[in-house]
Amino acid sequence: MTLDFTLKKYKELCKLLLEAEIQTLSVRGYLESKSRDGVILIMRHDVDRYPKAALRMAEIERKYNITSSYYFRMKKGVFIPSIIEYIGRLGHEIGYHYEVVDKAKGNLEKAIGIFIEELQEFREFYDVKTIAMHGNPLSRWDNRTIWTKYDFRDYEIIGEVYLSIDYNKVIYLSDTCRTWSQNKPAIRDFIPGRSVAQDISLGIASTDGLMQFLRGNGRDTCLLIHPNRWSANWYEYIYQLVFDMMGNQVKKLFLRPLKTGEHGLLQ
Repeated sequence: MTLDFTLKKYKELCKLLLEAEIQTLSVRGYLESKSRDGVILIMRHDVDRYPKAALRMAEIERKYNITSSYYFRMKKGVFIPSIIEYIGRLGHEIGYHYEVVDKAKGNLEKAIGIFIEELQEFREFYDVKTIAMHGNPLSRWDNRTIWTKYDFRDYEIIGEVYLSIDYNKVIYLSDTCRTWSQNKPAIRDFIPGRSVAQDISLGIASTDGLMQFLRGNGRDTCLLIHPNRWSANWYEYIYQLVFDMMGNQVKKLFLRPLKTGEHGLLQ
């Protein structure tokens, strides 16, 4: 049996999508599509660290005719124009993984200035049209709160992945916390408000379970995949496994007070 959260396992997932003829779209492709035939799988990647991991995942997807969105942070060691441009040339969408409320320490006026500046820098290399907030579990701020005062559409952005997709109709699945199940200590990676579609996926823990689900799924679905979580060798696998296990324990400590509604959109 193939270990989970490895590139080998990811290739199995991509092969399934190709053989089952499951149509994949980037976030922009989904938001701009006028009519859709059959079930759609929205493919999204948050590049939090290790952009080379995103590059190798993008190349695998290209081989299986999969189109995805890759959201890069504006951070040293992550924002690497040569990798961003290459992934764009492979046919994938590049998006902006913003964390400006964190950077502005909650000051929304300062945050929008950072947003405009960083978006312009992204657009020197790619015409960014969709965005996704970055969630830091140790931060007291939720980056989505910037849109309680401002409108991203004023900056030629057509959508924010947490706010522009109707998740009452689209099932949302994420590899956050090293499981696909909704039953996990995720602090920032969640859909604001109650979404009836999400209860369908409560028991999907492994990627094998995800593949079984996708074979018989009859509803549009969005997958969030973090490239750094999918290992290419034993060293990467052990490192990421320990990193995720420690991170999950920290999230459990922070989860209860955050869920009580102290931080804006987390209510």
